[in-house]
Amino acid sequence: MADASLAIDRRRVRDQLAAAVREAGALALTTFRGQLKSWTKGKSSPVSEADLAVDALLRERLPAIHHAGWLSEETEDDASRLGHSEIWAVDPIDGTRGYLAGSSDWGVSAALVRDGRPVIAALYAPVTDELFLSIAGDGATLNGTRIHASAGSDIAGRTFSGPKRRLDVLAAAEPRIVAVPRISSLALRLARVATGTLDGSFAGPNSHDWDLAAADLLVHEAGGALTNMAGEVLIYNRPEPVHQALLAAGRARHAALLELVRDRFAEFA
Repeated sequence: MADASLAIDRRRVRDQLAAAVREAGALALTTFRGQLKSWTKGKSSPVSEADLAVDALLRERLPAIHHAGWLSEETEDDASRLGHSEIWAVDPIDGTRGYLAGSSDWGVSAALVRDGRPVIAALYAPVTDELFLSIAGDGATLNGTRIHASAGSDIAGRTFSGPKRRLDVLAAAEPRIVAVPRISSLALRLARVATGTLDGSFAGPNSHDWDLAAADLLVHEAGGALTNMAGEVLIYNRPEPVHQALLAAGRARHAALLELVRDRFAEFA
């Protein structure tokens, strides 16, 4: 009975989270391809007034759905989150460069993380009206339809996306891969692996919890794997929420890629 109650509670949280990211996406659309202020934070990360508006909306909505710590790209990190076994990991607009360029490749990403791993996730791409949802142990869906990472371990003839340098290294080992231009939203790029649209994807180092948590759960619940180049699953809500270079693919292909990477680790890391 306890397990059933937990499952019902998770579904309630998922459904309310879905409504919140849809609302956030609708807000972002009001200024999409319009005139808005934007600037650069850090060395090269773009941010706009739309990012801040969506962050404020989600900062109000998500804690009302489920009380947890908070970690968002657009909110100053508060070390008090480390005292929580659960946090919300949020990217108000994942793919801000695409958003500012008028591309459809951006989305609203949010996940509830428990004890270092995502347990409920939502990723919404407003321009294409794609809503990805997942609960740990209950699969992943796109607009209500179950999704699955592509099966098999073959690499030749398969589609891969990610930083050009890593795709070039992969192509040197297997020239018959199909390289797909990198999607500006890392979360959406990984979600394409979860749907089988991409057979695999790489990510460079220095992505953050908010970039990855929702897509991580989607990939794993769709029968794939997302790990660092040593094959280790990601742990979230650490003092430094930053990750190494990453690889995502269906499980059999992921294992084959890791074997290939093992001899070229420095070139992929």
